[in-house]
Amino acid sequence: MILVRFLLFLALATIAAAFAFYLVKRDRRYLRFIGQVIKYTIVLLLIVLVLYALERLIVEV
Repeated sequence: MILVRFLLFLALATIAAAFAFYLVKRDRRYLRFIGQVIKYTIVLLLIVLVLYALERLIVEV
């Protein structure tokens, strides 16, 4: 679970930094970057959580 927390922390820090850059420069590419970070964070979280679930299933069998 430390991996999941670390991933979420990095994603939130990246989103906050990109949003700050957007507020300063008003360049819409930062908003697209935030969207990509959110999308890939969700995908990575799903992969990690599925691997955790598989690990629990394999250990219990």
